[in-house]
Amino acid sequence: MMTEDQLEQEMLGYLADIGYQCINGLDIAPDSSQPERSNYQQVILTERLRQAIHRLNPQIPASAREQALSQVLNLDSPIQLVANRRFHHYLVNGVAVEYQKDGETRGDFVRLADFENQKNDWLAVNQFTIKGAKHTRRPDVLLFLNGLPLVVIELKNPADENADIWKAYEQLQTYKEQISDLFQYNEILVISDGTEARMGSLSSNAERFLAWRTIDGNTLDPLGQFNELETLTRGILTPDLLLDYLRFFVLFEDDGQLIKKIAGYHQFHAVRSAINQVIAASQPQGNQKGGVVWHTQGSGKSITMTCFAARVMRETAMHNPTIVVITDRNDLDGQLFGVFSLAQDILREQPVQAESRQDLRDKLSSRPAGGIVFATIQKFMLADEETVFPVLSDRHNIVVIADEAHRTQYGFNAKLKVKRTRPTTAANDAYTDTELKSLMAAEPQAEYQASYQVGYAQHLRDALPNATFVAFTGTPVSSEDRDTRAVFGDYIHIYDMQQAKEDGATVAIYYESRLAKLGLKESELPQIDEEVDELAEDEEEAEQSRLKSRWAALESIVGAPPRIAQVAADLVSHFEERNQAQQGKAMIVAMSREICVHLYNEIIKLRSNWHSEDPEKGTIKIVMTGSASDKALLRPHIYSHIVKKRLEKRFKDPHDPLKLVIVRDMWLTGFDAPCVHTLYVDKPMKGHNLMQAIARVNRVFKDKQGGLVVDYIGIANELKSAIKEYTNSKGRGRPTVDAHEALAVLLEKMDIIRGLLHGFDYSGFLTGGHKTLAQTANYVLGLDDGKKRFADNTLALSKAFSLCCTLNEAKALREEIAFFQAVKVLLTKRDTSQKKLSNEERELAIRQIIGQAIVSEDVVDIFNAVGLEKPNIGLLDEAFLDEVRHLPERNLAVELLERLLEGEIKSRFKTNLSQEKKFSDLLTNVIKRYQNRSIETAQVIEELIDMAKKFQVAASRGESLGLNEDELAFYDALIHNEASVRELGDDILKQIAYELTDNLRKSLTVDWEKRDSVRAKLRLLVKRILRKYKYPPDQQEEAINLVLQQAESLSAEWVVML
Repeated sequence: MMTEDQLEQEMLGYLADIGYQCINGLDIAPDSSQPERSNYQQVILTERLRQAIHRLNPQIPASAREQALSQVLNLDSPIQLVANRRFHHYLVNGVAVEYQKDGETRGDFVRLADFENQKNDWLAVNQFTIKGAKHTRRPDVLLFLNGLPLVVIELKNPADENADIWKAYEQLQTYKEQISDLFQYNEILVISDGTEARMGSLSSNAERFLAWRTIDGNTLDPLGQFNELETLTRGILTPDLLLDYLRFFVLFEDDGQLIKKIAGYHQFHAVRSAINQVIAASQPQGNQKGGVVWHTQGSGKSITMTCFAARVMRETAMHNPTIVVITDRNDLDGQLFGVFSLAQDILREQPVQAESRQDLRDKLSSRPAGGIVFATIQKFMLADEETVFPVLSDRHNIVVIADEAHRTQYGFNAKLKVKRTRPTTAANDAYTDTELKSLMAAEPQAEYQASYQVGYAQHLRDALPNATFVAFTGTPVSSEDRDTRAVFGDYIHIYDMQQAKEDGATVAIYYESRLAKLGLKESELPQIDEEVDELAEDEEEAEQSRLKSRWAALESIVGAPPRIAQVAADLVSHFEERNQAQQGKAMIVAMSREICVHLYNEIIKLRSNWHSEDPEKGTIKIVMTGSASDKALLRPHIYSHIVKKRLEKRFKDPHDPLKLVIVRDMWLTGFDAPCVHTLYVDKPMKGHNLMQAIARVNRVFKDKQGGLVVDYIGIANELKSAIKEYTNSKGRGRPTVDAHEALAVLLEKMDIIRGLLHGFDYSGFLTGGHKTLAQTANYVLGLDDGKKRFADNTLALSKAFSLCCTLNEAKALREEIAFFQAVKVLLTKRDTSQKKLSNEERELAIRQIIGQAIVSEDVVDIFNAVGLEKPNIGLLDEAFLDEVRHLPERNLAVELLERLLEGEIKSRFKTNLSQEKKFSDLLTNVIKRYQNRSIETAQVIEELIDMAKKFQVAASRGESLGLNEDELAFYDALIHNEASVRELGDDILKQIAYELTDNLRKSLTVDWEKRDSVRAKLRLLVKRILRKYKYPPDQQEEAINLVLQQAESLSAEWVVML
């Protein structure tokens, strides 16, 4: 059997293969013959680090090198993550030092690592003992670069089902507290049981520990799905790869709370592939198409872009390039600019934002090299009288990063722009040649000025004619006139919805249709017509038609007061029910700003306590654009930029009471709030905009089983079209799953659990409280592998319910599901095999529980606990029973005997249903009385021992009756009816048993129980035999059923023997 030590040795073997020297911690311990530490508190191998600094920095005086070493050894911060950030800066950029040379003070940086990997010292150490302030701990494997402990690997026994990777995760959390000095220098944490492996950062929670699924960046799971540890080791811990990763793929963000982020495998390989493509495309003979990075929404696209910018700026072949980041909306520009600004550690440059069209021209035309400039594509607008955008820079080392490139990077075809100069009442517009000829023929007296214009994308390329363009998108498009790849080149890297969901980087999105239907009252139609005519009577006929069309437009219908009230009532009820099953937040997308406000007003009529005029308070807010000149209805909901940023923080905070936000356009792209689990759509959307919007709910967060899109307006067809466009672009995975699919899973799991409880009456669960919970849990424990089967199916049931809990069919099952969840908690509350999210799962159950406390005792191995080997009950003798009778652990003795008897009932009487039921009922009754405390422990032990003796008597009944085991089984089925015993007597019943056994045995085929025709034939055969011997007719149906059940139980053995 595999042990943790064997796994550790295998891991060291992988590391040796890829270039590490492997040493046991005992061999370099302070008290060893060749110590590399002076005491067990030290976590750095100081002499190795000193030698590396000397090798890498020969030009710097020894005193300055010692000064740098001292700074690394004393990071001078009591806060672990702050110290870790400082160390990472030292590792990647060097340690700043000053020294005197030739009579003047000079500044320089002391390198701690050779990122060309020519002069580094790579060491893997297992069982490295570290003494903390109160505890001594020994991590399984540490990886050292030049004496610095950069990677901590915690392993668990792959053969122990109770020691999974999440136990390793919990152990690392303990280490972070108890030997905190080690983690000041940590870059990557790895947890594994050999089969599964995950990696995360110092600040990652459990759901952010993700698998590394590739070695070469192309093939997923190249060593199979059960070799994740070796794949991770060879795929990222190989020295060359790890150096690249440490330098460009580790980020710290401090937006009020410091967090550390590390890239996933898809981000790492996307950037490396993009760099190669951009270098080739940016050469004088290149095509300037850097390619398309297609990473689905929610998979960390902003981080990928940041890492790409950092990597390309340090690429020698690019000669200090300028990065221009293009978005198409101000809010998206601000969001992405914020991400880059927080990542200055990795970028080593402060990004700048173009404030205006002129500011953009100034920033780009005056820059000789370097820099990161953010701008919206609309700033590439022609000035008055310009017909072509001026060249701002003709350098080849400019890289344009187009975010959400599927939306705006197309306007290359010219359109004729016509301005009517006389008369001047008509607005300017763009016309085709045919349209212009028709217009001029209709109005020959008018005068026109015409010019050809192109879109912003062409202006951008006119301004930067030699730049290389790279597209980042979650929804590329492929149609006749809009094709992302035609503009930017082939896909560099694809990470689609299916792969993201497999990796746990995103959750599934479910779809629920709740169309708000609105009909017109026939009786009021004439009155409506009269009122509209009256309103428009002062207008000209053409204007009257225009007004009527506008008032009848979809927006007017969607915003009709009865409909708004209907949607508000349903939405409030739906959201409250959803939050009972799964705590989280929701976004509401409305069609116009006015509808946003009307919907808000209807909602707070229903829940007045949700409202607050203070932006820092309240459960619901509207976030939309606007100005002080807006109508009075809108003004209370128009906030400044600073207040909007504050609302954004509130909404992203899962603990903040702000739970609902109503938007029209804002926050539908580039906005990341993982705790959002529901999107209510009451606005027509299509294509990539729809795909972007629904992705607001696909972020991973705690126990969130999936995001839900609730459709009030009817986007089903648009969703199908968007999916078609997505799949035309070679995307895999369905963007949404119908909530009724989750309902189907729910109903399936309900059937399975009810089947497990068949024969046990739990109908009083609503009022039975803990007593019913305990009885049900004990019944489950009595089933073959019952605990695991019940727990697994209840977990699947809970997940399915959280995804469809608002459907009426699911609501009807809510209390019963809550009861099953409570039983599961009782069964597993302190069980050592709890998985990573046990606390969240427990909360999920408790939120829906019926109201009684849940208590549980530790589950123990009874036989180990009392020092006995599990015996064969058929060989139980008086000595063994006497030993059990006198065990000091009285309750353990009861459980031991209960388990023995349960096992014996199933094995000894597995083919005799009547006897099995009889003894099962006896056992259940004894245990139930014991649980109800109606008999004492000593009594139950004596009753169980008495049952064990009765087994032996029951097992020998066949001999006294002259029946073999099969005949005895049918005999027992026949005497189940007492009237038959009185009327027929033993001899006739035995004769029936002989004949049934003989005839049925001859008639059975391998799959008889599945074939209705064969079952009908056998049923007739049994009926004839019973009639032949005048078996009581009123009891025949029950006897036939029992005989056939008995035949089914015996058939497997009979067919094998044939």
